[in-house]
Order: sequence, then C-alpha cells, then structure tokens
Amino acid sequence: MTLDKKFPRERDASELSLIDCRDHALVLSIVTTTFRRFGTINEAIVSFLKKGIPPRAADVKWILVVAAAQVLFLEIPDHAAVDLAVKAVKLEPKYAFFAPVVNAVLRNLIRQKADIISKSNALEIDTPAWLAQRWKNTYGDAAAKQIALSNREEPTLDLTVKNDAATWAKTLDAKLLATGSLRLETHRSIQALEGYEEGEWWIQDAAAAIPAKLIGAKPGMRVADLCAAPGGKAAQLAMFGADVTAVDRSAERLKVLASNFKRLRLQAEIIVGDATKLSLPPFDAILVDAPCSATGTIRRHPDIAWTKKPQDIGALTQIQKQILENAGEMLNPGGTLIYCTCSIEPEEGEEQIEEFLLRRPEFIRFPIKPEEIGGLTEILNSNGEIRSLPFHLKGESPRQSGLDGFFIGRLSRRS
Repeated sequence: MTLDKKFPRERDASELSLIDCRDHALVLSIVTTTFRRFGTINEAIVSFLKKGIPPRAADVKWILVVAAAQVLFLEIPDHAAVDLAVKAVKLEPKYAFFAPVVNAVLRNLIRQKADIISKSNALEIDTPAWLAQRWKNTYGDAAAKQIALSNREEPTLDLTVKNDAATWAKTLDAKLLATGSLRLETHRSIQALEGYEEGEWWIQDAAAAIPAKLIGAKPGMRVADLCAAPGGKAAQLAMFGADVTAVDRSAERLKVLASNFKRLRLQAEIIVGDATKLSLPPFDAILVDAPCSATGTIRRHPDIAWTKKPQDIGALTQIQKQILENAGEMLNPGGTLIYCTCSIEPEEGEEQIEEFLLRRPEFIRFPIKPEEIGGLTEILNSNGEIRSLPFHLKGESPRQSGLDGFFIGRLSRRS
C-alpha cells in the first residue's frame, strides 16, 4: 500500500482517521522523513550493527529505522524516541532480546548525529543507485543533485480553485502562483479549511494542474479523461464547461472521483474501462494522464523511490503506448490530444511522443506557449513540450519552491 492511500490528505473513516489530527500529522511526518532520508538512516544503523539483525526479526530493524528518523531529523526529544523504540521491541516477547541492541544503536546515533548528517548525500545516499544513475545520464550531475535535494524537502499544499483565485489566496493565506494554483504552508486538516465543504477548491500540485488547461475546454466540447481517477484534471475540464467523460479501469478509484465531483458540484459521465482498448464515440479533445513510474512525485510521495524497480519502467511504457494509440483512434480530426505523465524518465514522456508521431503521421505537435503557463519558460523544451523537474519554480524558501516532475505534450490531429 502506498503512503498516499495509507495517509490520505482528505481523511476518511479509516482507523487512522480516528486519532487526533496532531498525532496523525506526527505519524505522517515520521514516516515520510524515514523514506526521504532512508539511505542515510540505513547506512548509519548498519555501521553500528556488527552482526546485523537476523531476517526473522525484521520488525526490529524497522523499529530502529523509524526511531533513527526521529533522533536524526525530527524535533522529538532523544530520550522519548529511544524509550518508545525500546518499549516497542519489548512488546513482542520473541524480540525482547534485542532491546539492549536497539538502545545501544540509538545512543550511538545520538552521539554521532552531527557527523552522520554532515556526511549525508541526497543523490548518492538518499536516492536509490539506479535512479541516481538514470538522472545523471538524462539531466547531468548538477541537475540530478538538485532533483535529489528537492526530494528531501517537505512540499507545500497546492490547490486548484474554481473561481477568483486572488480572493481565495487572501482567504486561505496562500500564495497565488504564476500558473494560477494556490500554494499553502498549512498543516491544518484539509476539511477544516474554508471553502472545502462548499466545494470551492481541491488539492492538486501546480504541475498537475497544467495539462487540463492546455486543452482550451469550453461549453459544448466533448472531452475524455482516459485515466481520470481521482479526478483533479477531470474536475478542471468540467469546471471549464466541457461535457466530460471520465474513464478509469479501477471502479474503486472512480468511487473517489464520484465523491470528489459531488463535493465540487460538478458533472461528468463516469465509465469503468480499460483505456488501452476501450472504444467510444470520437471526442473533440482527449487527456491521457498515463500510468507511470511517478518518479516526478517523490517530493510528495517519498516511498516511491524505494518501492519502484528499474523493470517497472519498461512494463509501463508498453501500457502508455497502447493508451496513446487507442486515444488517437477516438479523437476527432482537428481535435487536441494531451499526453502527460508524472515521471521524469524520458521513456515515459519525450520518447513516447516521438515514437507516436512516427507511427501516426496524421498527428502533429501543437506547441505549448509560455503565456499559457504563466511565463515559466524554464519548464518548456525546444519542441514546445513541458518538462518540469522537482527543483523548478523557485520560491522564497526551499519549501515554497518546487513542482512535481511532469512531462506534458500537446498534439493535434490533422483535419
């Protein structure tokens, strides 16, 4: 289970939703910090374990890892972190033998904290080696380091609003970004923020809010979002007045979309279907936010760095190719096709478009202009496509900076 499912920003009736908001926030902070700094934490722990932890006691290792995150990187009293870890080990009789080991390792971490942190390296230690090498090969050493450093930062909360973004920025004490999104630093419960119950806005990273805007949706236009759940981009299209068809292969995820649309007071035709082979009457525009490795969202979902594998990318590119092909079949002549992924791997972005255009000569690029994205020329490539990276969109502080890593290509089918 991914972190965003275990710790949804919009809390539901799950077991975790029953605990105090402050405790919920603390647990989430501990878990995300553990993943963001996992390389450093693991390396430090291993250096103090002469014999390691036997496989049968893997839970003990994870107790150590979580406690180490608190000791090294969070403002939690050292004695509290150590005491809780030791008690957690003793709760299971078969692990009680390891309590002195856990205590000793954590005490060593406390004594050598400054040295451990000074030697920590965002790219070489806190990024899996296969990803670090990929980013060096694709973007160069300097940019790869910037990506890794950005992924260490806790992100802000970005919102898309229905109307009058400037007024909502004042109401929510948010910054209005050049792209039209709002950026908040709040740690308050989402449901407690003004405008939530009224459906005036929804959570959406500033980069994720761009693709739907590039369609130019308007009343009467038939638009499909082929991988729609949980519904942020489909909501934008509906907000612009288009007749929206929201497609996703997951019925459960579409239930979330339907719930979001109900809160937002928006309408869409919702279809459970496989976008690689679904056949529907032709549309004036199609948005494909394809399934991908999501390596552009590690800043928000740090578990992705440690749960994805190199072979995942090859399997995903085949699915992306099939969805693109099928989308091409369902688009009217003269229509617009948006293809995007929240991956920073070129096979899932730039290369997909290049190969699609070679296969389908009836499609041409429809370049994105700087004025469509708030003048952010740094995220435009030479083909008029968007390639955002986590360190783009500099703000007043590291936390106020950054975007999800996205590729966005816009194509037109010849009339």
